[in-house]
Amino acid sequence: MFQDVGMKTVALLLQKKGNQVFSVSQDETILHALEVMNDKNIGAVLVLDHGEVVGIFSERDYARKVDLLGRKAEDTPVTEVMTSQVICVRPDQSIAECMALMTNRRIRHLPVLGDHGLVGLISIGDVIKEVIDEQEFIIEQLESYISLPR
Repeated sequence: MFQDVGMKTVALLLQKKGNQVFSVSQDETILHALEVMNDKNIGAVLVLDHGEVVGIFSERDYARKVDLLGRKAEDTPVTEVMTSQVICVRPDQSIAECMALMTNRRIRHLPVLGDHGLVGLISIGDVIKEVIDEQEFIIEQLESYISLPR
């Protein structure tokens, strides 16, 4: 009767949210990456080389690897400070798996790789929104069931 959020997949989440991904090339500066993040109101951009994911640059990378170390955003290539070991998920993975992965690895963004490459990017906010939406749906269904005349 109810579809458990653990059974909902990344593919379904991307259908609702969309699969637009914002990225920069690996030879762009940190400043350019920050401008993209600011313009799009996002917390991270993927770093691509000919369409392949080679890293991710986030607000956390900026705070820890640029600001604190005194690097200049306008002169430093994003490749010097990006996270290069990017953890990715597949479209068929469950939302519950993604939540566990994000929690255990303390990450906030997961690129989604399909059979033919990059198909999307999900954030912890997307995952939490999906869980909340599912819980609200279940509550509504239970309230409807409880209020049925007997």
